[in-house]
Amino acid sequence: MRVAIAEDSVLLREGLTRLLAEAGHEVVAAQGEAQAFLRAVADCRPDVCVVDVRMPPTFTDEGLRAALVVRDQWPDVGVLVLSQWVEERYATELIAGRSQGVGYLLKDRVADVTEFLDALTRVAEGGSALDPEVVAQLLARSRHPLGDLTPREREVLALMAEGRSNSGIAQALVVGGGAVEKHINNIFTKLGLEPGERDHRRVLAVLRYLGTGTGV
Repeated sequence: MRVAIAEDSVLLREGLTRLLAEAGHEVVAAQGEAQAFLRAVADCRPDVCVVDVRMPPTFTDEGLRAALVVRDQWPDVGVLVLSQWVEERYATELIAGRSQGVGYLLKDRVADVTEFLDALTRVAEGGSALDPEVVAQLLARSRHPLGDLTPREREVLALMAEGRSNSGIAQALVVGGGAVEKHINNIFTKLGLEPGERDHRRVLAVLRYLGTGTGV
């Protein structure tokens, strides 16, 4: 897997580079400034990018805005935001603007290396990886109701938003796969998502859960 890194902290940038190399991945670019990162992505076309939110010169949202550029200009490149902060406006735009290949993790909440590498691989392969705290903060700003979802259905939807599979949801809730399937079908029905390609409906359900203005 070819990875590009946008991280202004030298220690963290070098640490990520070494970590990824030891895991067998190729770091094709590691930049500490957003514009240099974008030029590197244009030149190297990685499979996935790891991007910090706050980068020079203002240390506000340059990194996340660069992530949006990658998403728009190179839609086949996965984007995993790794930050200490939840920048709600651009985070919502990032997640809403593309249904696959995006993630947002908080540095302080990544429990172990394997978890991070699994999330990065999932994003590179077109999946999603959202920290529960990111989901919670975006949901708190949502103006869109969740209809008639039961508390258990909300739990299932929150785990879907984290990028978990049906088996992963079943394991987290200590229930059977059939129960998870039933809850998900109920969610689709209550959110008015018509039968179709299943993965697409999962994404739409998550986006509505996050209150991105998709019509709930």
